[in-house]
Amino acid sequence: MKWLCSVGIAVSLALQPALADDLFGNHPLTPEARDAFVTELLKKMTVDEKIGQLRLISVGPDNPKEAIREMIKDGQVGAIFNTVTRQDIRAMQDQVMELSRLKIPLFFAYDVLHGQRTVFPISLGLASSFNLDAVKTVGRVSAYEAADDGLNMTWAPMVDVSRDPRWGRASEGFGEDTYLTSTMGKTMVEAMQGKSPADRYSVMTSVKHFAAYGAVEGGKEYNTVDMSPQRLFNDYMPPYKAGLDAGSGAVMVALNSLNGTPATSDSWLLKDVLRDQWGFKGITVSDHGAIKELIKHGTAADPEDAVRVALKSGINMSMSDEYYSKYLPGLIKSGKVTMEELDDAARHVLNVKYDMGLFNDPYSHLGPKESDPVDTNAESRLHRKEAREVARESLVLLKNRLETLPLKKSATIAVVGPLADSKRDVMG
Repeated sequence: MKWLCSVGIAVSLALQPALADDLFGNHPLTPEARDAFVTELLKKMTVDEKIGQLRLISVGPDNPKEAIREMIKDGQVGAIFNTVTRQDIRAMQDQVMELSRLKIPLFFAYDVLHGQRTVFPISLGLASSFNLDAVKTVGRVSAYEAADDGLNMTWAPMVDVSRDPRWGRASEGFGEDTYLTSTMGKTMVEAMQGKSPADRYSVMTSVKHFAAYGAVEGGKEYNTVDMSPQRLFNDYMPPYKAGLDAGSGAVMVALNSLNGTPATSDSWLLKDVLRDQWGFKGITVSDHGAIKELIKHGTAADPEDAVRVALKSGINMSMSDEYYSKYLPGLIKSGKVTMEELDDAARHVLNVKYDMGLFNDPYSHLGPKESDPVDTNAESRLHRKEAREVARESLVLLKNRLETLPLKKSATIAVVGPLADSKRDVMG
């Protein structure tokens, strides 16, 4: 298959914008070398630059490219998501190398759940195949195409066990079975990350949504989860643990509350379980706007308090809000957040950038500029054969034994309940 036999393009740093001589080089991708490197780098960083590493922003109306350029210049961006072309990614990485003081590379992320350029069956369909080779194919092709677009990380796999068909995101996961979800999630992590997320055609994964996001009451997004520890650890936690044991470099934290505490502010979940019991060393990323949601949950009094609670609870990167950059400087100055806590969060972010190989080559997933495709969806970049093979494996034939379909014109369907005619509560 072409995605297995393609030859990686060697990238010469000499052809890229001038790099900091003491930052980039042939660094060994070992934990010991990484820890020593990051420790020295943190010593060179200002408070604002450390805070900047914790910001994960999206290009859009709230953050136009011109504004992002200024943020990059000031060291106020750690990573970008929702940018998916080599041209845009290269331009932003160039800005880091040309304009910022320390030239700490950005990483680029996107939701690559069932293919990047080539569309594969959704994860729920993939689960119906019960075929781990199909999972490996989806993982490797997705990683190949994502890396070929310049991406370093994907917000995948989603390993939330879901047993309520009313939940609108059930299609993104592998279904209701704990063992199947664990096995497929583990296989997807291994396929996407390959031997190393630093490899030319591999990407780092972010297992999501930690924890028990698929068990929200009534199937309603952002809702609460209320369950016993026994059920939580027997039925819902194993898939996250399997993905992390497979080496996933990141965890996206869920928007829901768990037994009364929002996951984004749950130090028991993010520190006691994730870090201390499971030994996770990667980064924790808030879900979109989750830190702001702490105010609505009643866990935080105001935006500044939400930042304090989130960081101290164990959230390393803030997705798509300005809260960390706006309120952390004051919290550090007042002592409500310590420098040790800030350094710990920044260290986790710098660690994964090191593991991605970005301090060896910030352009490692881009190749030379001359190779940038004119048409990002060109036929030569797609993997239709592999997609068809996986689609065949995922097909499910339903028997219409009781002749339920087609619905008889003479029959009626009763919609019963206080929300039966509500246009807002369409799930009943």
